[in-house]
Amino acid sequence: MDADLHLPPLLEAQPSAREGPSLLMTHTTFSVLAPTTERIDRFLADQLAVSRTQAARLVADKRVTVGTAVARASRILTRGDEVAIEFPVDVAPRQLMPADIPLTIVFEDEHLAVLDKPAGLVVHPAPGHWDDTLVNALVSRGTTLAGGAEGRPGIVHRLDRDTSGLMVVAKTDIAHRRLGAMLAARRMTRRYAALTWGHIDESPLIIDEPIGRHPRDRKKMVVTSEGRASRTDAYRVARFPLVNLLRLELHSGRTHQIRVHCAHVGHPVVGDPVYGGGGAKRMSDQKRVAAEALERLAPRQALHAAWLRFRHPVTEELLEFTSEWPADLRPLLASAMGDECPVAPAEALRYLGFFERHG
Repeated sequence: MDADLHLPPLLEAQPSAREGPSLLMTHTTFSVLAPTTERIDRFLADQLAVSRTQAARLVADKRVTVGTAVARASRILTRGDEVAIEFPVDVAPRQLMPADIPLTIVFEDEHLAVLDKPAGLVVHPAPGHWDDTLVNALVSRGTTLAGGAEGRPGIVHRLDRDTSGLMVVAKTDIAHRRLGAMLAARRMTRRYAALTWGHIDESPLIIDEPIGRHPRDRKKMVVTSEGRASRTDAYRVARFPLVNLLRLELHSGRTHQIRVHCAHVGHPVVGDPVYGGGGAKRMSDQKRVAAEALERLAPRQALHAAWLRFRHPVTEELLEFTSEWPADLRPLLASAMGDECPVAPAEALRYLGFFERHG
């Protein structure tokens, strides 16, 4: 996730087409590298870019097996599970179409690419965004992508559509496998910059609360005792009159993790339309007018994946990348800092010490 999501990387075997009793079938297999997943029907819908109904039908029709056993819809997958799926022609995953979308590539070799994703770009195909995603853009530029679920080749982790910043994608199976294991073992450092309402009382603030699906709104996440273990460390980089600039470090990768955790502790991300909870309205009457004026400068959630550090999955060279505060959020940051802003917002993170290694 924001982070937000630590995708369970998948190893895809060679798909094949064969004639079934009455219609053409497409057959594919993969191995699960993540420690655990959601129940298999939801997991397949999410990973394969098919609808939840289609995924449920595949399971109900006994077209999904785990090992040698036919899968039940409630099955939870674990690392090492071998999953095989037969797709009737009307359910087969969509083919990836190229899309001419500009990308900022900050590093690339034969094994992986690191890019600086702009806000507004969906990472992988899904309902409503089949042909205008980051994956489609990578296909368009001819980038070789490692096997994964059909809708997510090469994707190791993802960012929300309206979160900008650094991501790594795998171009070979060995890179995909090792990067996924690295992420699961917390050996990949991902740090985010965010403007959040109010002021945290301590730094670092360790937010160690489980996150799961909202019981009524399945598109939202929530802190719940029934969720999966999740930890975010929040460091105060700068304190402004109405907001903090935080550096947030992920120790897990749940959907919307940073946004959910910040909202849970009473300091939602500025501009977050889902978890913001009317952040400006929480201010006292004296500050509310200024807070509402500040919030109007936020075109989206003020969250940016600014720092990525990991060892190359093949050469083991230490790779480190940083990304400054994005242009579309600079008026917001300048206003938050005040009239006497001592540095151009384009250099604000470095000036404010965001990239310093201590605390």
